[in-house]
Amino acid sequence: MNQLENQNSYDVIIVGGGMVGASLAHALSGHGLSIAVIESYSLNTTSQPSYDDRAIALSYGSKRILDALGLWSKLASSAEAIDKIHVSEQGQFGFARLDHHEEGVEALGYVVTARDLGSVLLPTLTEVDDVSLLCPATLEDFSLQDNKVTANVLIAGKPSTLQAKLLVAADGGQSSVREQLGIKVSESDYGQSAIVSNVSSQQPHNNIAYERFTTTGPVALLPMTENRSALVYTVKNEDQQAVMALSDDEFLQQLQHRFGYRLGKFTRMGKRFVYELKLKQVDEHIRHRVALIGNAAHTVHPVAGQGFNLGIRDVAALAEVIVEADQRQADIGQLSVLSEYENWRKKDHRNVMTATDSMVKLFEHPLAVVKMARNAGILAVDMLPGTRHLISRFAMGLTGKQPKLSRGITLD
Repeated sequence: MNQLENQNSYDVIIVGGGMVGASLAHALSGHGLSIAVIESYSLNTTSQPSYDDRAIALSYGSKRILDALGLWSKLASSAEAIDKIHVSEQGQFGFARLDHHEEGVEALGYVVTARDLGSVLLPTLTEVDDVSLLCPATLEDFSLQDNKVTANVLIAGKPSTLQAKLLVAADGGQSSVREQLGIKVSESDYGQSAIVSNVSSQQPHNNIAYERFTTTGPVALLPMTENRSALVYTVKNEDQQAVMALSDDEFLQQLQHRFGYRLGKFTRMGKRFVYELKLKQVDEHIRHRVALIGNAAHTVHPVAGQGFNLGIRDVAALAEVIVEADQRQADIGQLSVLSEYENWRKKDHRNVMTATDSMVKLFEHPLAVVKMARNAGILAVDMLPGTRHLISRFAMGLTGKQPKLSRGITLD
């Protein structure tokens, strides 16, 4: 695979080669570090759950990260720009609009499929000399010593022992690394499920993303290529099976009722997938020689499309901390170094979780006076440029302390 293929000692071991783990490997590559990625699925498989047909909303800040990593040029042709965002509530007359022109950027964000992103992230790791992509491979267990972490791994069914200065958990919401460390997870069940698909409509989407709040949960439509729109359709858990059992025509009729006719009539849809929605947050993002990133550290409601964006900002911050620590010859696995990452990311995690959680709970409140206040708030956003600017910056992932990669600056 590359010159590291047969070695057992690395600077960094990344557990998980999904979107976040592979992004971190790219971010660390080229800076004098040796990196191993433990990925449980074969490179040529189509069943890797991180790289399915879900649409991923990339914020403008996430696009800049991918651009700084030299990956955006490989992805741009399959991405569709989000020029405007339209927010409304079913049964209310108010709406709010965000526009990329007001922010002076080429787009507020972009939409790609996870499969297209995966086709760029993983195969290109085999082309670099300082990353060893171990797949199919699974982490069996690991132990922490003062100056290293030792990981017992099955690589293509054969046991192997790896050592590193730092182990990074990028193994998702059911993280085995997190579980083995006994790190506590705070969890809140929304009692909702997201049905995701893509739909076609009579009218062009004109690169507008729609977020529509309804009594049974939010509906999001994101612009995709070929005039398709990615759909995130939220239902109560008790209604999930019945809605999934609907024919395509019946489902589109229900969608039409909840969304309206801003895109004309919905004409067809793709395959539906369903995911239960929960808010998860870890009490600790780091331990001695271990760091958690992406869904291993947090899971948020998809209402604002911030899940992957939050994870790739973890990548940008952790990569910057690791590279700069290594350049000053510090031990990259020490708590004193890793605490820089944890302290940096806590505020962003808290802000995104609070914003998305509050949004969901506010718009499911049935009281008439609350509905009036919501509608007034949406109107105020549309009328006040300063408020629109703040919300646009949040949507673009450009609030708070920005890592170099988020600013489009390479790590030198």
